[in-house]
Order: sequence, then C-alpha cells, then structure tokens
Amino acid sequence: MNKQNSASAVLLLAYGGPESLDDIPAYLLDIRGGRETPQHLIDEITERYRQIGGRSPLLSITQSAADHLSQKVGLPVYIGMRHWHPYIKDVVTQMVADGIQHVIAICMAPHYSTLSIEAYRQKLNEAIQAVGNSMTTSFVESWGTEVDYLDGIVANVRDALARFPDGEREQVKVVFTAHSLPASILERGDPYDAQLRETAHLLAERLALPEDRRAFCYQSAAQTGTPWLGPSIEEFVPALAAQGERNLLIAPVGFIADHVEVLYDLDIGVQRIAEENGVRVERTPMLNDSDPLIAVLSTLVQAHVQATA
Repeated sequence: MNKQNSASAVLLLAYGGPESLDDIPAYLLDIRGGRETPQHLIDEITERYRQIGGRSPLLSITQSAADHLSQKVGLPVYIGMRHWHPYIKDVVTQMVADGIQHVIAICMAPHYSTLSIEAYRQKLNEAIQAVGNSMTTSFVESWGTEVDYLDGIVANVRDALARFPDGEREQVKVVFTAHSLPASILERGDPYDAQLRETAHLLAERLALPEDRRAFCYQSAAQTGTPWLGPSIEEFVPALAAQGERNLLIAPVGFIADHVEVLYDLDIGVQRIAEENGVRVERTPMLNDSDPLIAVLSTLVQAHVQATA
C-alpha cells in the first residue's frame, strides 16, 4: 500500500432503518425532510416493522459487510446511513478525526439514479464541506453488471429453484424486482430503468431462462398520486395467475440486503396476494454480507485504489 492509500478509507453508504419500533417516528421525520408524519402512516409503518421483528436488520448487515471488506482490502471501512444512525455527516466527522484524506464511497445499491445514488453523493459532499475539510472522494456510481454480483444472484436463483418439485421446476417463472421510483425520471434521461433491465437480461442469459420463464417488475412504490415505474409486482402476480402461472420465484436485484421492502413487501405483502390467487411464490436469499458481495465490493475498491495511486 503506498503512502497515499495509507490515508484512504472506504465508506459504504446505505439508506438506514430503525433499530426499534420507538425509532420509527424520528426515522420517518428524517425521510420526510422534517415534515410531520401523519399518525396513520406512523401506525402503518410501525406495524410493518413489528411483523418483521420490530427492527431493521440493515445496520447489522452493512456493518458485517464492512468488517469483512476491511479484512479483504486492508483499508478501514466505515458505514454511513442516509436517514438513520450512523448518519453520513457524523461518519465524515469521524473520518476526518481519524486522519482520512481520501474516501472511496460505494452505495449499497447497484444501479444509479439521480433520486437515489446521486442523493447519497450530495449528502457526502455536503458533509465534507460542512467540516471544512479537503478530503477527496472517489464515488462508485453503479455496479449492476459486475461479474461477482451477477454470479452471486445466479447462485441464489439456482438454490431457490431447487425448492420446487422436479416436475414443476421447468415451469417456474423468475421475476426480477427492484424498488420503483417516480416515472418522471425517464423524462430526464435517468439511466435507472435501463440499468436494471440490463442486469435482468444478463442474469437471464446466465441462467438460460427462455423469455416466457422470466420477467422484470418494480415493487414498493409510494402512494404519491403520481405515476411510478412499472409494472408493479403487486399487480403482476394476479395477472400471471390469470394467465395460468402457478409457480413464481422472486429475485430482488435492486436490493442487496434484507430490509423492510424485502421482508415485508415481498415476504408478507406479495405472499398474501399470491395466496389469494392460488400461486406459489418463493424468494431468493439476499446477498447481505456473503462472499460474492464482498468480492464485488473488493473489486470496486481495488480499481479506485489503483486509479488514485
């Protein structure tokens, strides 16, 4: 490691999630930019977290990934959350105190959007400016076509397909999903949708899935009264059931860790819809802190270390 890299560190950026049910009002207040949250919404979100165990596992998963990555790349690895502790601004303050001069920032989401990844970059830049520091940054914008990421998901899909009986496995439809965003981003040339569909296509190729055995859907759209990217899996499952589909495997590709959009929206919400429509739905495991994820993060870090050497 050269002298420059000895003062470098990695910063893993994630959305954040409440550590207890009591955290939820403050967590929602942060997400809403300080606007008061209607009580019915607080109650609804609280109930969702109650059903998945009363807390988000995102912090512990991200910390475990950071620990494993640090061991692999030989650099300190920090974690910063956009909407909960440890906040990005607080982590930047700590990095400055630790003497970090250059940070390699990686969002724990593989696909770029101005409404997601760019928001993390803005938070990071604001935090550095706020402490008046000259810390430089290398920002990883997207990594949805990295080989280790794709291979990790392929392995999880194959393992999940094995849950279906031999006579039905060939008829399982694999549905790749990602978090929806407002459809207006397409008018601005946002690459989010195109990147996700490229990932789904590459995965389908690796899995040798024929066109009638694969699909791509969005999930977890907010109720804002404006159009969001689709098709929505909540509407797609009943439509597939009407076409005679009886076995679905959901493979989230826009998410890499277990959190409420997976543990509740898919495992509870979509499962309920599936049961109502006579469809069996299984879900692939998330990458979480697995070896394939650490491998792809390591590749990203090493590329940026070499670029700044």
